[in-house]
Amino acid sequence: MSMRDRHMFLARLALAVTALAFSGASAAQTTAPRLGRSAPADLIRRMDRTVDSVGTGLPEGSGTVASGRAIFAAKCASCHGEGGTGSMAEAVAGGRGTLASLRPIKTVGSYWPFATTLFDYIRRAMPLSAPQTLADSEVYGLVAYLLSINGIAPRNVRLNRMNLPRIQMPNRHGFVSLEGREFDGNIDRPAPVQVKGRRP
Repeated sequence: MSMRDRHMFLARLALAVTALAFSGASAAQTTAPRLGRSAPADLIRRMDRTVDSVGTGLPEGSGTVASGRAIFAAKCASCHGEGGTGSMAEAVAGGRGTLASLRPIKTVGSYWPFATTLFDYIRRAMPLSAPQTLADSEVYGLVAYLLSINGIAPRNVRLNRMNLPRIQMPNRHGFVSLEGREFDGNIDRPAPVQVKGRRP
């Protein structure tokens, strides 16, 4: 085989290997990856625990300040400190009137805008060492206790799905939306152009 024939053979071989590689890649791209498994309906139902700002999703049950105080001492104080004043984790009490200062203290009483989403967060994420292990009545009790030590709810309150959404938090109007009222959540769609003095 001459040198020229050898070069032609190698060039054709390289083209054939490249063509095979591309055909294999396109075949792999058309096959969906087999990752994980479909979630069973009962698992989805158990995980669908969202409570929104107006209280949609709040469960049945209730809790008192007294029950919440006991639960906080047993399951929360080791991180958040006795009386919620802070320890390994941030304080959950105090700080009222500090948000505009050079050292704002963000707590349930000074910063949190909705009592209902406080319920959602505690039920979903606390205690840190064992999230989603609190019963709904325990969460209601903890929220009652936290609101009480922050001076937002009376000491004898019993919270439930009917009265929790009516709690007015001190920083309720401290959050503003950067989006127009027409924003529907789709960030790819341009917002409507507003003409001065006229709404679209």
